[in-house]
Amino acid sequence: MLFGTKTKGFCVEFGEQTVLLARLSESQVPMVVEELKEFSISDSDGLANYLATCEGKGPTGFAHAKCSVLPARRLIRRHTLDLKRLKEPTYLNEVIAQQFRVEAEKFTTLMLNPADGTEFDATKSSQKEALFCGMPTEEIGMWQEKFLEFSIYPERLELSTVATLGALVSYQKFKQSKTPLLLLEIGEDTTQSFIVSSEGVEISRPIPNGIAAMIPVVQRELGLKDEESAKKLFHSNSFDFTSMGATLVKKLLKELQSSIGFYEVQTGQSIGHVLSTQLPPSLAWLSGTIGAGLGVTPLKVEIVPWTQSLGITLAPSVQPAVPDERWLGLFGLMASFQNGPAVEKT
Repeated sequence: MLFGTKTKGFCVEFGEQTVLLARLSESQVPMVVEELKEFSISDSDGLANYLATCEGKGPTGFAHAKCSVLPARRLIRRHTLDLKRLKEPTYLNEVIAQQFRVEAEKFTTLMLNPADGTEFDATKSSQKEALFCGMPTEEIGMWQEKFLEFSIYPERLELSTVATLGALVSYQKFKQSKTPLLLLEIGEDTTQSFIVSSEGVEISRPIPNGIAAMIPVVQRELGLKDEESAKKLFHSNSFDFTSMGATLVKKLLKELQSSIGFYEVQTGQSIGHVLSTQLPPSLAWLSGTIGAGLGVTPLKVEIVPWTQSLGITLAPSVQPAVPDERWLGLFGLMASFQNGPAVEKT
């Protein structure tokens, strides 16, 4: 028997800055989250040591896990298809190459419905909106090898962004929210931006501006000798940057205001909240700064009632420190959205 009676479920998210991990009572809902762990992305020894000693791996010695990753070259783009060309064998690769500037033959790509995350069915001629999701094929093999080195057996591999988007759509439905929100994944060189509502992913746009673009501004504003010094100070959490926050995010705000303005004109809806999920704790203040610049507040997620509606319960040992919004993608990974969440009682 491959699975021992003590085998538990695991979910692991490898982000740009951190690794988030959940040990679960079962691999499928209903389940209890028995433990949550967080490691720096550079702390390979800490993660390996934890996985070597944690319970629930079963007789194989591997933690059977749903895994998600956040490759820098990930592709998550909503696009309106030309239905007249949909059956042409070269059409979809043309979209990927010409619209997204991606070498289609080097990427593994899947098309999803932006409303509910189900796989796109090209045979339905009335269906013209698609969410293209992909990553470099060679990186998939690299990640599979890395998981095995950590004694993780990946039962499923997803993009963290897709899991987060699914969680946010589910949460918006649970809250019966009529107001769309802005999701930001601020990376080193690129910011992935999305407008998400209870109806699905409305807009997706990568912006070639990230944390690295803020470093020269820090150097200039503080009169530091070089960018390396500015980078260390910026990430150190030993200096309060909020006073110069508006200056640091000025270029990013301009791009975001353009996207939001286009959406609001097209739909007549205003953005209600902003959420940044991939910022390290030392830069968490950026979310509030961006929100202030856009005139919206950061989203505060009520994790416990939402996860309970999905059949996911936090163990008493986990409850005292209820996870914050950064964990949304991990909960999205462990959840099953087929039936959707229960609607919150008001």
